[in-house]
Amino acid sequence: MAVLLREAIGGSLRRARTARRRTLREVSRQARVSLGYLSEVERGVKEASSELLASICEALDISLPDLLTSAAEEMALSMATQSMRSPLIVPIGQRHADLRIAGSGSAVVSPQPVTAPASPVASVSAAA
Repeated sequence: MAVLLREAIGGSLRRARTARRRTLREVSRQARVSLGYLSEVERGVKEASSELLASICEALDISLPDLLTSAAEEMALSMATQSMRSPLIVPIGQRHADLRIAGSGSAVVSPQPVTAPASPVASVSAAA
């Protein structure tokens, strides 16, 4: 199963905190978030708001974009590893492209304009 965003963000936060040799208590105090909640965010149990993430990042002296980039890289690595194990998984964009392909060959079906059916009132008055 793919890594969820909250799990990837939590893992990135924990790695950043431990790399700086900071305790949960220090970071929670500086970020003004409860120790228990910060622990749950790091474990991927809770999904933190952007304001809370910004506060935690400030306490860790990292930028929010760097945190999100790290989380995105973790998710991409997880997806790549998973696709090597299960080649039947197709990225969403590819599934969308497959929907446009017609049954014969690889021709792309162009959307046909929708036309309203002829009005029964118009055909009755034309016949009269």
